[in-house]
Amino acid sequence: MEWETVIGLEIHAQLATKSKIFSSSATAYGAAPNSQANLVDLGYPGVLPVLNAEAVRMALKFGLAIGASIERRSVFARKNYFYPDLPKGYQISQYDHPVVGRGRVEILLDDGTLKEIGVTRAHLEEDAGKSLHEDFHGLTGIDLNRAGTPLLEIVSEPDMRSPEEAVAYARKIHQIVRWIGICDGNMQEGSFRMDANISLRPRGAVGMGTRAEIKNINSFRFLDRALRYEIERQSEILEGGGEVVQETRLYDANQYETRSMRSKEEANDYRYFPDPDLLPLEIDAEMRAAATRDLPELPDAMRARFRANYGLADYDANLLTASRALATYFEGVAIACGDARLAANWIGGEVSAALNRAGLEIGDSPVSAAGLAGLLARIQDQTLTSKIAKQVFEAMWNGEGDADAIIAAKGLRQITDT
Repeated sequence: MEWETVIGLEIHAQLATKSKIFSSSATAYGAAPNSQANLVDLGYPGVLPVLNAEAVRMALKFGLAIGASIERRSVFARKNYFYPDLPKGYQISQYDHPVVGRGRVEILLDDGTLKEIGVTRAHLEEDAGKSLHEDFHGLTGIDLNRAGTPLLEIVSEPDMRSPEEAVAYARKIHQIVRWIGICDGNMQEGSFRMDANISLRPRGAVGMGTRAEIKNINSFRFLDRALRYEIERQSEILEGGGEVVQETRLYDANQYETRSMRSKEEANDYRYFPDPDLLPLEIDAEMRAAATRDLPELPDAMRARFRANYGLADYDANLLTASRALATYFEGVAIACGDARLAANWIGGEVSAALNRAGLEIGDSPVSAAGLAGLLARIQDQTLTSKIAKQVFEAMWNGEGDADAIIAAKGLRQITDT
């Protein structure tokens, strides 16, 4: 029998606020364990949460960026479960009434096709602490620095039918949250984590199969591998006449496999109820207008503009809008030198190669947009050949000065008269 894969993702984006969602504790990464947790984070009796307005503003920006409905009234709820890194015994989240409702994003697949993926909701919640096992023999350490860190949980519709589509969707959400400046997207530090729900059904069937949830995936490569493993595991069970068990699983990056963690909870297991310490969140027209004004030109719109205004091919336009910083860098070079295609070729070639070798982002490039434009001007006026320009670029990268200074110091000016 042929099986159809059904995938939905829950993405947790850590919001880039300076303090936590319900307390004044700092959110900086890498602090000494338990040095950034106050009485609110620790769940001491009598303390009261106070909502961080910046977290709300960031949630609104995301909703507007994906064309989602913004709920005028949303409610915080207590999600009850017991675990050592959750001191209160419950997590403050949103359940029935999230701040961001239905939206959509468009993904581009490797074969060039576009597909629309629905976003069911995006809700605000606090993160839990972290259990540490590596440095303790037979014991577990608890670091509560992360407890109370603001998260935006972005829940997709089960619209994805392959690991390729799931990875493309995750990358698109990653691009958007970084582009609009609400999350740094650092997956190694846990700022962007994914849970994948996956099930199989006979091709052509309408209902859903029994799903497994794979928790806390922190790389796109791991997401792809975990889903491919699950497809094979579930199909073997079904082909053998067995039944897939609804459960929560973890991906083991060393063994390239998923393994069972616990039986899958349902919403009623968490005994959700409205948090009595927090008033409903009401979004007025002024808050929405402020978030709209703060929204930059989005990647899809900028990609279309680059194609129309600069005559770029789809490949170049996609590459140059991979991040907002890269798009800004390109446009600075293109405007300064007046040749967008030459700028695109150099950024996609020499600049990208140098960044990759050094392990740097475009914002850390030793060669600024103005500096690169100055180098390209020397190619345009035939002072340099393209081959010699690469030598000058390398010298610029190493901090030897701007293009004109390097050309003069090294006697590289091309002689083109008779």
